[in-house]
Amino acid sequence: MLRNCKQFHVTYPLFEVFSMCRSFYTLSSMEESEKESIKMASVEVSQEFKTLVNADDVDSLKQIQHLILGRLQDSNAVLSHFNEYSENCFNEVSGDFSKNTRLLRSMKSDLDYIFQKLRSMKAKLLATYPDAFSDDSKGGIVDCRPDLELSQ
Repeated sequence: MLRNCKQFHVTYPLFEVFSMCRSFYTLSSMEESEKESIKMASVEVSQEFKTLVNADDVDSLKQIQHLILGRLQDSNAVLSHFNEYSENCFNEVSGDFSKNTRLLRSMKSDLDYIFQKLRSMKAKLLATYPDAFSDDSKGGIVDCRPDLELSQ
């Protein structure tokens, strides 16, 4: 007698289906017994491991870890406070920095204008009175100052 078994999507005789289901049941019961034996083995291993490690050592490690945790939390609190303080100080002086930076830039442009005028006056005087300046002042580098605005 043939029967359609939807679980296997194939047509099998009825006694073969029963034997397959019975073998599946025995496999699942074997898997459960294997799981149980694995669990028992892990319990035994953990008990053996407990005998290898001294409980006092574990307790001292816990205490040391808690001490280190407390110190790290204290350090974190101090650093957070310092960051807040630094941010407040920066906010207070940043206006002064920007004001002084603008002042220095305007002073630099004024000095550049003054030196340009002095060079042009010196060139006019040299053209008009060639003997007025010594030979050292005629040649050489006119402006040897570094350009501070190149880094920006």
